Amino acid sequence: MPELTGVAASIVGVLVLLGVLGFAVLRPRGLPEAIAAVPAAGLILLLGMATPAQALNSVAEIGPTLIFLAATLVIAYLADADGVFHWLGKSLGRGSRGSAQRLLMLVFIAAALTTALLSLDATVVLLTPAILTTVNRLKLPAAPHLYASAHLSNSASLLLPVSNLTNLLAFQAAGISFLGFTGLMVLPWLVAVGVEYGIFRWFFRRDLVATAPAIGTALDKTNPPRVSLGILGLVLAGFAVSPVFDVAAVWVAVAGAIVMAGRALIRGQVGLLRILQEANLPFLLFVVGLSVVVVGATSHGIETAVADLLPTGVDLLSLLAVAAFGAVLANLVNNL
Repeated sequence: MPELTGVAASIVGVLVLLGVLGFAVLRPRGLPEAIAAVPAAGLILLLGMATPAQALNSVAEIGPTLIFLAATLVIAYLADADGVFHWLGKSLGRGSRGSAQRLLMLVFIAAALTTALLSLDATVVLLTPAILTTVNRLKLPAAPHLYASAHLSNSASLLLPVSNLTNLLAFQAAGISFLGFTGLMVLPWLVAVGVEYGIFRWFFRRDLVATAPAIGTALDKTNPPRVSLGILGLVLAGFAVSPVFDVAAVWVAVAGAIVMAGRALIRGQVGLLRILQEANLPFLLFVVGLSVVVVGATSHGIETAVADLLPTGVDLLSLLAVAAFGAVLANLVNNL
């Protein structure tokens, strides 16, 4: 088969990329994203739009990031299996003392910290159901608190490299330390969460006047899962100190996942197959395939053309222009 180059390669590459992303968004019949991405990557290689060396280099670059992501997904799942989010939901309900306003504030704090420490996936998949259970038991309006959790899984993922897959990619490319990244992002994180809290207080002001008829025994005090909370604390501390010992943060996450998985297996809480399922290997394959497709789509002139459109300065207007460009693409395509 003849190799595609130049304009033809760019056109085919963009069409393949859009096809992969469209499949990922629509997920026909619930099929995993990798069903489209892996064959598409093979097509890119078959047409000569990316060389095997380019594909391997792309996969090697994102490999540590994907391992990191898999480890944090496992950590979040095992924390939930040990009752961390059940305990947290009950704690939020008791702390609210029946006030919808106070519960919203606590949900913002919990969702912001969960997103930052355990990634946005943990907030969406694990914390949000716990919040729904809590508001139902308190007979409070659900919309403000559920929307808060959903929104904060996005806006509160600015803080740490582990909060978002995009953060991990930027963290790796920037070549700065874990604490350096966090130091840069802490102010934007606080501003984003604070502004969003103010908007929610105004937008849902009618719902937030509600009070629970009675907290009752459904939210009685439960003992915190101290071991899991302790392991989570050690993993976070490990992220902060690992650069001092020249240890990549990915290995800290892997160690934390292994410890939590070993404990869960010994106690019979979960099976090994379920742990592997929670690592979301199909999604990781999707990202691998997507990275090869992106190489094929951008290596024949598009990358240069897009780079020429972007400002290269570091003044405020240039940075705002880059941010606006990224925001439009993130909403039209996705954050990757």
